Amino acid sequence: MIEVKDLHKAFGHVKAVDGVSFIARDGEITGLLGPNGAGKTTTLRMLYTLMNPDRGQVLVDGINAAEDALAVRRQLGVLPDARGLYKRLTARENIDYFARLHGLSEDVIANRREALVKALEMEDIGDRRTEGFSQGQRVKTAIARALIHDPRNVILDEPTNGLDVMATRALRQFMQHLKSEGRCVLFSSHIMQEVAALCDRIVVIASGRVVADESPQALREQTGESNLEDAFVKIIGSEEGLAA
Repeated sequence: MIEVKDLHKAFGHVKAVDGVSFIARDGEITGLLGPNGAGKTTTLRMLYTLMNPDRGQVLVDGINAAEDALAVRRQLGVLPDARGLYKRLTARENIDYFARLHGLSEDVIANRREALVKALEMEDIGDRRTEGFSQGQRVKTAIARALIHDPRNVILDEPTNGLDVMATRALRQFMQHLKSEGRCVLFSSHIMQEVAALCDRIVVIASGRVVADESPQALREQTGESNLEDAFVKIIGSEEGLAA
């Protein structure tokens, strides 16, 4: 479980994150939504300890990120917005390298790697160098790399961005598989169709603040809209009107 409590982060005079609080629970998929510049990416970077908040707390399975960032990283599997792979290494070698950074034994690495290769349908690319991979192949490799240490909490920053229909479908199914295993899945997306299909709960951020934290159905009922995209636009529009 990931708990975010009153997070603040400013860059000079710009308040990127201004008191964000929410909970992403085990066995659920939580969507983090917001327009560009809303503070989503800054929030995610604080969650996986790439940035320190000016104020507030991040707790991952009860561990305070400010007090033990290394322990928090062990509990997290992260697919960030930058998905750089080592191009001269094969997909399997990329996965193995990160597994060794986590201190896993060779037997454990082999078993977990092959389970992920099978789950993500990577058998045909496992022994190819990642240079020249398609976007979908790169994302699959990056996800396997992020999950090799078997984290209970998974953060995915726009995981389907740039994927074709089949790769997107496969990734959505894999996210549902993670949920079925009781993991906490937190992901950001601009695609309302996949948010509606996947999310148990949606956290909407605008102007650095949480403006909604509900189930998809509750958001539709709250706004009087049958379509989640229309509900999102209404929520954001109301917030921008108040800010003005």
